[in-house]
Amino acid sequence: MARSFMDKDFLLETETSQMLYKAAEKEPIFDYHCHLIPSQIAENKQMNDLCDAWLSGDHYKWRMIRAMGFNEKYITGDAPAYEKYLAWSKTLENLIGSPLYHWTHLELQRYFNIYEPLTEKSAPGIWEKANTMLSTQQLSVKGIFESQNIYAVGTTDDPIDSLEYHKAIADGTAPIGKINTKVIPSFRPDKALDLTAGDFTEYIYSLSAASGINIKTMDDVLCALENRLDFFISMGCRASDHALEYVPYLETSLKHTNNAFKKALSGKHVSVEETDAYKTIMLASLADLYSKRNIVMQLHLSVIRNVNTKMLFKTGINTGFDAVNDKKLAENLSSLLDLMELVCFDNGLPKTILYSLNPKDYYPIATIMGGFQGSGKAEMKCAGKMQLGSAWWFCDNRDGMEEQIRVLANLGMLPAFIGMLTDSRSFLSFPRHEYFRRILCNIIGKWVENGEYPNDTQKLENIVRDISFGNAKRYFE
Repeated sequence: MARSFMDKDFLLETETSQMLYKAAEKEPIFDYHCHLIPSQIAENKQMNDLCDAWLSGDHYKWRMIRAMGFNEKYITGDAPAYEKYLAWSKTLENLIGSPLYHWTHLELQRYFNIYEPLTEKSAPGIWEKANTMLSTQQLSVKGIFESQNIYAVGTTDDPIDSLEYHKAIADGTAPIGKINTKVIPSFRPDKALDLTAGDFTEYIYSLSAASGINIKTMDDVLCALENRLDFFISMGCRASDHALEYVPYLETSLKHTNNAFKKALSGKHVSVEETDAYKTIMLASLADLYSKRNIVMQLHLSVIRNVNTKMLFKTGINTGFDAVNDKKLAENLSSLLDLMELVCFDNGLPKTILYSLNPKDYYPIATIMGGFQGSGKAEMKCAGKMQLGSAWWFCDNRDGMEEQIRVLANLGMLPAFIGMLTDSRSFLSFPRHEYFRRILCNIIGKWVENGEYPNDTQKLENIVRDISFGNAKRYFE
């Protein structure tokens, strides 16, 4: 007999899995990497309607609406909000097997107490009920943070950012007032590392102004980034983040690489090889800065961006036209981490989280990072210093999460895993942590019931609680 649709035991296939989820479900959420907009948090954003809540900036959903055959006006265009919502409702009804189907209905259940599936037929009634609730303080940003027990969120911020909203949130002077949730800036210096970017010169001038350092050489860039990193740390920063389409690794002389930087600064063409050599030096130098300050380094790998040039011109970046990269990774990654370890000689590599958009990279990453566990000063060591990052972006579905968890269990130490992040721009996305916790508990529960691990309730509950929250809290301190 078919089970009820997304009931209390959704995705929990055994009694042990169900028991473990009861231990994990009430843990706070530390969403240590997301793309929530700090100004919207500070202003205690109130979403206008379900279109605003679900479809504003969510390229996961936009890709599926395109796949359903809708015109771009219903996606990034100027169609009325209700028509965009109806397009999403029709699309969702057909997303059998998709994490988007589960996420959407978890959000309907947890925020709106709506357990009816969203379809073309049910869409009007759900629109009315949900929109009425969205106008209440219960579903303001502050209300969501409180109801979902959000311990902290790690936003993604450029070194030139003033962090004025973070400051206002922290000292309670923002419109949102005093909140228990920590809103933590993360240091993302990608624009200072890409010599081929069309706005590189303009960006370096902005970095110079923000840091107060006259930038003429690579060393000046590093000094400016160090200046901004220390400012970020004073504002609560605990992590950096780097988005890399592939792992760069090319060693050349400092003189040659500095000349390449000067070429780029003057607007001249720079080769891919020159850019890779520059990135190699800068990444290794930044790793040293992170290590000395006990800042976590996140490397997001293996993405191809903007595969459709026509749509890039029409809709801009981050609109659903990125894809999985399949470039070879192992040799460059091992070489880059080895160089970082040498540059960070006294302290060793910083705590490092390695994410890949391509599951083929999981085994190389997990085995390479095993060669750098436990390095550095004794007082800086911790369980799981090197992390295989949570299944990310195109991989944060049930299959992707299960594969990442199993690879980590096969080659690393699963109980030291720091768990899930949303990587989201949506304030309603926190039930994705529930989705992850259910999948985690189901895997472990099945291992126990299959006799692969002792049925030690206290030990098992500690493991799922730590992966759900405790490990991340300790890791980011």
